[in-house]
Amino acid sequence: MSVATRKQKSADDGHAHFDRELDDLPPKLRWREWMGRIEAVLFASAKPVGRDDLARVVGQGASVEMLIDDIQAELTGRPYELTQVAGGWMFQTKTQFADAIKAAADLGEHSLAFTEMEMGVLCAVAYHQPIDRAGLADIFGKEVSRDLLARLRYKDLIASGPRSPRPGAPHTFVTTETFLVTFDLQSLRDLPELDLSDT
Repeated sequence: MSVATRKQKSADDGHAHFDRELDDLPPKLRWREWMGRIEAVLFASAKPVGRDDLARVVGQGASVEMLIDDIQAELTGRPYELTQVAGGWMFQTKTQFADAIKAAADLGEHSLAFTEMEMGVLCAVAYHQPIDRAGLADIFGKEVSRDLLARLRYKDLIASGPRSPRPGAPHTFVTTETFLVTFDLQSLRDLPELDLSDT
């Protein structure tokens, strides 16, 4: 199907044609428009947006990474930044403004305060996933309560993984994209190295 045919089909369907290439604009204005599109997509998303999704709003020859670099350069000195987390990019406020945000904003029930045990279970899941309750009990030397696991699920930090090969094929737990975003990780490879030496 030719470009002209696709444009005609879009018009016939009642959908306006989305011009990714912007060939009618001079290069500088085209680049600016692409930057604006990427910013708009990121601003509208509550989750990280991946490269492939961002590439849908810019021309084929455009480098998403270079556009991101230019946006990041323009944000110097602003209280928020464009960061790469969980396989995509998203806007985040800079950590130095955390106290101001807490003082002014009603953060509701989305408190990220963790008990020592919750943090321990999160770490165990992150480093040993997929892991079932019996595996967690082996690590902690006691059963991990279903309520604690439910709280971590409610915060969308862990989710069900594949069935365990243990008898009865119990469910396992894995970390989520929200876990990566919460702890500012691009992927699980960014987890700190475990120090297993006796100190």
